[in-house]
Amino acid sequence: MALFFKMKLCISSTNVKPVCILQRSRGNLKSVQDIEILKYLEYELFEGFLLAGFRRSCGYSKQHCTVLEVLSDVEILMNLFTYVLSCRWPSLLKYYSHTDSVSWLEEYKARHNAGLEAQRIVASFSKRFFSEHVPCDGFSDIETLGCPSHFFEDELMCILNMEGRKGLTWKYYAKKILYFLRQQNILKNLKEYLQRPTDRQSFLEGAVLIDQYCNPLSDICLKGVQAQVDDITDKVRKVLRTKNPRHPSLASKAGEVLVSEVELQRQVLDAMNCVLYEQLKYKGNELDYYNSLNSYIHQVLIRRTGIPISLSVLYLTIARQLGVRLEPVNFPSHFLLRWCQGKEGSTDIFDYTYIDAFGKGKQLTVKECEYLIGHHVTEEFYGVVTSKEVLQRMVGNLLNLGKRESTDQSYQLLRDSLDLYLAMYPDNVQHLMLQARLYFHLGIWPEKVLDILQHIQALDPSQHGAVGYLVQHTLEHIERRKEEVGPEVKHRSDEKHKEVCFSIGLIMKHKRYGYNCVIYGWDPACMMGHEWIRNMNVHSLPHGPHQPFYNVLVEDGSCRYAAQENLEYNSEPREIPHPDIGRYFSEFTGIHYLANTELEIRYPEDLELTRATVQKIYSSGKE
Repeated sequence: MALFFKMKLCISSTNVKPVCILQRSRGNLKSVQDIEILKYLEYELFEGFLLAGFRRSCGYSKQHCTVLEVLSDVEILMNLFTYVLSCRWPSLLKYYSHTDSVSWLEEYKARHNAGLEAQRIVASFSKRFFSEHVPCDGFSDIETLGCPSHFFEDELMCILNMEGRKGLTWKYYAKKILYFLRQQNILKNLKEYLQRPTDRQSFLEGAVLIDQYCNPLSDICLKGVQAQVDDITDKVRKVLRTKNPRHPSLASKAGEVLVSEVELQRQVLDAMNCVLYEQLKYKGNELDYYNSLNSYIHQVLIRRTGIPISLSVLYLTIARQLGVRLEPVNFPSHFLLRWCQGKEGSTDIFDYTYIDAFGKGKQLTVKECEYLIGHHVTEEFYGVVTSKEVLQRMVGNLLNLGKRESTDQSYQLLRDSLDLYLAMYPDNVQHLMLQARLYFHLGIWPEKVLDILQHIQALDPSQHGAVGYLVQHTLEHIERRKEEVGPEVKHRSDEKHKEVCFSIGLIMKHKRYGYNCVIYGWDPACMMGHEWIRNMNVHSLPHGPHQPFYNVLVEDGSCRYAAQENLEYNSEPREIPHPDIGRYFSEFTGIHYLANTELEIRYPEDLELTRATVQKIYSSGKE
C-alpha cells in the first residue's frame, strides 16, 4: 500500500511519466490497491499496448516495450484487465460472475472493437438520414454486428451519458439505435413468452415486457421488479404473522403452497390490504387516470398508483406468492380479480367474490360489480381470462392513450403499442390498417407500408378500396423521394433572402403564444399550401404570408412554422427540451445552439450571423 501512495505522488509530477512508474513497479503490483495506480495510464495508451498483442515488433520504444513486459505478468494482467474493465465500463460487470473463467484480454479487445464500431455507425447516421426518418433497412448494419450486442449497447449508453451540452447529434442517433436494438430483443422475448404453456406465463413478466418495450431506454428488468414485489410480500408476511403465527403462508417459499381454507385465504387478503393500502398508501389514480405511467408496472411500484389492470396484476402476483389463487376477470370498463368461495373451478359466477384492486382491495358481489360500472352485464364478462388476454387489454389501453396524445407528433406510444398488439395478433386487419395509415401519415417507411398493405389484401380482399388508395399514394411518395437531387442550400447573401432577420440556432420567443423555441430552418416567404394559410389565419397578420417564416423546435416537443413578425429574441435563452434537438444541432453553448454538419451545409452563412447576433444582443445586455 505504501508503494501505491509513493507512485501516486510521483504521477502528479510533470517530470515522471506513467510508463516510468510502471517500469519501477514491475513485480510489485500484486494487490488490488496497487493496481489502482494504472488508472493514471491514459486509456488510449493502454489500448495501444493491449492491441499490439504484447510484441516488441510493434514499433514501440524500448521504454514502452518494458511496459509490455510488465503487463505480461499473468497475475498483474488479470488484475489489470478486471480493474480497467470495471473502471471504464462499470455497467458490464453484471454480465460476469465470480465463478466465470474469463479471458479478460479477449473481453477487453471485444469491448474496444465494439466501441469503435458503434462510434462509426452513429457518426454515419446524421449524413445518411438527416433528410428523412431512419428507414426500416437503416438498421441493417446493426442487425449483422460481429460483436456481442451488450458491448455495442454499452458504448451507446456511454455516448448518451456524455457530460455537458456537446455531442447532441451523436446522442440523438445513439438513442435511436439503442431504442431499436432493445425493442427488437424485447419483441423476441415477448414472442418466446407467448409460446410457453399458459401455466408458465407469469402475469408480472408479461406486464414487465410491455413496460420494457414502451420504455426501452429505462433500466427495467423482471428481476428488479420481482425484488420489489418480494419486498411487499415480506411486509405482508410480517402483518400476517402478528395475526396468525401458524399460518401456512409463513412457512413456505413464494407460491410453493396453495392455501385451501377460505378463512386462511381471507387472512392473507386482509394482510395484503393492510400493507398495500394502509401502510404503503397504494391507490387508484383517479385524478390522472389517462396517464400512460399508470400502465407501466415499474412506475406503479415507484408512484404507488395505477389503473385497475396494473394494480390487479400487482395484487394477484402478491396473493399467489402467498398461496392464494386469485384469477383475472376482464370486466368491462374496470378490470377485476375473482376469489373462489365455492368449489374450485366452479362456473357459477355467484360462487366468487370479486376484488377491486383499484378500490383498495374492496370485495364485491356480482350486483356490486354492476353498480361499479353503472349497468348490467352478461355472465361471460365474469369469466377468467388468460395471461395473453390480460396483455391484450393492457396494450389496448396504451393504444387508446396513443390515439389521444395530440402533443406527441411522432406518435411514439401509438407506434409502440401497435407493435405489441401485432406481435400478439399478427393477422388483425384492423390494427394492420391502423399501422399502415399511421406510417403513411407520418411519411415514414413507405416500403414497410406496402408490405403491410399486401398482407392486409391477402387476409381480407374486401379491403381493396382502402388498400388501393394507400398503395397509390405510397408509390407516389417513393417516386418523389427518388427524384430528390440533394439538399437545398440557402445563402443569406442571395437578394431574395435579404428580408430574413433571424438565423439558425437562435433561441426565440413567440410574441403571441409565449413559447420558447429554437430556429432550425427558414424560408423567405411562407411555403405552406393555401389550406394551411387559411386555417392558420395567416392573412390576418400585417405582412401576411409575404414575409420570412421559420421552422422552430418548441419546448413542448412540437415543431412549428412561425412568421417573422411573431418572433423576438429571448431575453433569457435556455435549452429547448425537444426530442429532435440533436437531429439539427451538435451543441448548446448556454445562449444559442450550434448547427451540426448537415444543417450547416443547408445554411452555410448562418453561423457567422448567429454569433454576431449573440454577441450584440446578449453581451450588450450584460454591460
